[in-house]
This record gives sequence, C-alpha cells and structure tokens, in this order.
Amino acid sequence: MDRRRLLRTGLVVGGGLVATTVSTGTAVHAQASDGTGPEERPATPDQAWARLREGNRRWVAGSPTHPHQDAARRAEVAEKQDPFAVVFSCIDSRVPPELVFDAGLGDLFVLRTAGQTIDPLITGSAEYGPAELGTPLFVVLGHQRCGAVTAAAESLHDHKKLPGKLSTIASSLRSAYKRSGGDIDKMIRINTIDVVKQLKKDELFAPRIAKGQLKVIGAYYSIDSGEVTRLV
Repeated sequence: MDRRRLLRTGLVVGGGLVATTVSTGTAVHAQASDGTGPEERPATPDQAWARLREGNRRWVAGSPTHPHQDAARRAEVAEKQDPFAVVFSCIDSRVPPELVFDAGLGDLFVLRTAGQTIDPLITGSAEYGPAELGTPLFVVLGHQRCGAVTAAAESLHDHKKLPGKLSTIASSLRSAYKRSGGDIDKMIRINTIDVVKQLKKDELFAPRIAKGQLKVIGAYYSIDSGEVTRLV
C-alpha cells in the first residue's frame, strides 16, 4: 500500500484512528452560520486566519453560532474532508480549538499535546493537512497558565525528574525555560514561537510557505478572556 492510499484510508493521530479521504481540490461549500446562503472554504492563509478570528470574536463575546454541528453537515463531510486550518494546541481541557474558534465538523484539523510540544511523530501528523489536502493555515496555539509548561518549569528549577514519560515534556521545554528566566508566561510564548520556527523549516511546509500557499503562525489563548492573539 503506497503512502497516498494509506492516507485515504486513515491517519493515526494521538493514539486514535481518524478516518479521512483525499480531497479532489474542489472547495467545500457549507451553509453560512446565519443560514442565508453558501459559505465557501477559505482558500488562502489570510482568509483562513480571518475566519478563525471571526469565530474567536463570537466566542469572546459569548455569542457562538456553533456552525457545522448538525446532521446535514455530518452528511456533507461523510465522504470527504477539506478543513481550512490546522490548529496545534495543548491537551488542556480548557482550550478546545473547535470551541475557541467557534468552528464545527470538518472545519479544522486538530493536533494536541502537552504544552504543544513536538516530535517527529507529531510533525508527521502535522504535515498531513497542508501536504495532502492543501490546508492553507497552520496555527500553533499556546495558552495562559499552561499546566504542562508549569510542571516542566518546576521540574527544571528543582532538578527533580517528573515521573514516567512526563520527563520528556520537561526536556522538550528546557530551552524555552532557560530563555524565559523561569517566567512561566514568557516560557509559554517562547515555546510557541519555537514550534512555529521549527515547522516553517519542515521539508514539506517550506516550499508551500515560499509560494504563499501556507502560513504557519503562533498564537496565544487567554483562559480568562477567551481571546486569541497572534504572536508571530
């Protein structure tokens, strides 16, 4: 089975099997959130970011529309998917991307790890949307009061190894810890920017970025206000 055929049948992300199909390149049309007419999938990185910002503004205002969360949408995307953005965020239960950006079924690829730390397996999953489906935007989303980053900082400060595989998280965040001077919020932002820089150098991302087909950006989510602000 070749790589593209494998990707048609499924993709392993975070220990679960996510069914998927390869897009034909045709834009997906969905009902607008106000029900007035068709809404075209954002085709460019800037259009995709504008759509995410619009959804986040609704979330902050306490007036989400919960688009694409009904049986009609489920039927529409049953045979193929064409998400307009990838969001790579922390596993924190208070930071679900679909809620933060008031998005719905088939709108986003979502990757989540503790402190949005990255390794080759996660990078492989990250490549899928832009490389195989032409998803135009990749957002690395850090957040306020990240528990994983806090635990890593405390471990590094006290020279005490975290139990089990948690120690690998601290190791991944060591550089950000040193450059932050131990400031947790600064460490979160530094790590987010570091991941963005790493992804921009990815062999599948770099050519798309150069052609303007893809943007990889870093953002920060305030748990207090619900607002997402762009870092880089």
